[in-house]
Amino acid sequence: MKLQRKNMLRASALGALVVSGALVLTACGSDDNTKAADGTAKPSAAAAGDIKCGDAKGKLLASGSSAQKNAVDLWVKNYMAACSGVEVNYKSSSSGEGIVAFNQGTVGFAGSDSALKPEQAEESKKICTGGQGLNLPMVGGPIALGFNVAGVDKLTLDAPTIANIFNDKIKKWDDEAIKKLNPGVTLPSTAIQAFHRSEDSGTTENLGKYLKAAAPAEWTYDAAKKWPAPGGQGATGSAGVASQVKAVDGAIGYFELSYASSQSIKTVDVNTGAAAPVKASAESASKAIAAAKIAGTGSDLALKLDYTTKAEGAYPIVLVTYEVVCDKGNKPETLATVKSFLNYTASDAGQKVLSENGYAPIPAEINTKVRDAINALS
Repeated sequence: MKLQRKNMLRASALGALVVSGALVLTACGSDDNTKAADGTAKPSAAAAGDIKCGDAKGKLLASGSSAQKNAVDLWVKNYMAACSGVEVNYKSSSSGEGIVAFNQGTVGFAGSDSALKPEQAEESKKICTGGQGLNLPMVGGPIALGFNVAGVDKLTLDAPTIANIFNDKIKKWDDEAIKKLNPGVTLPSTAIQAFHRSEDSGTTENLGKYLKAAAPAEWTYDAAKKWPAPGGQGATGSAGVASQVKAVDGAIGYFELSYASSQSIKTVDVNTGAAAPVKASAESASKAIAAAKIAGTGSDLALKLDYTTKAEGAYPIVLVTYEVVCDKGNKPETLATVKSFLNYTASDAGQKVLSENGYAPIPAEINTKVRDAINALS
């Protein structure tokens, strides 16, 4: 998933948020000295003050989830400003490609929107000498359903209807199922153009988990990184899906919220069975992620999310992006940098710096365990 250019989990109340998208800001020729020459925010003194470079040195390569790319861009900017002589290079591709690179030993860590599957964890033992890959939740957020239907500014859908749209069973925007959910809205007979990820994607898998849990009769496919349903059109990365939705009348697609925010793409409100439909936002996603449970064992912190929540104001289509690292057997030349960089991303300052950019918080009690796991890496 690509998130173009462009948390403070405070104690008990799950404070603010984790990360993403307003890196699409561009320099407008103003004399705003809070921005660097490329238009992005300058590293803040507060953020830099929480960065402990230690013995970090050289180049650290990482790759994977594009859902977290905006977050990583901000982290890298601050980190490299504080730690001279260190280069962190994160290649935004997809969760699937990130895991492949990790298990081939070509990156120090990978970003993935889904936790390692048992066979992937087993494969990681070949690279993590004496250990295996760990799932460390670092970024949370909503998967927005962006739409572009001429004359329609507000749209509500429920899980069965979303499933049947992406199943290619609902083909027109004035279908009775959609009209029933949107009284008072004039819906055109425009053909629905549903866009999905063409490559293996953790965002696809998380959308599939939601549909499988919330609309099992309509969505009969197992959740997987590869798009499973017939029909629709593929596009590369979140950026590619968002671009298609932006350009095509009648389009709908799914991507991390910052793509919608940065490109002014309207998003679907989801009817969960709560008193009112829920809009995709960092706050509404955080209410859903707050109910997450740790499903991993030991230092592995894979989470189990409740995709069928009917809690008021809780947006159910969410993902958590993990940084996948070796618990033991990390390469000596990059271990110090991996620990230093991830300690910053999991710190209060590292998350606060990104808290207003569209991502939702990882629960504070879980984030404490993330820091402990990072410090124990060897």
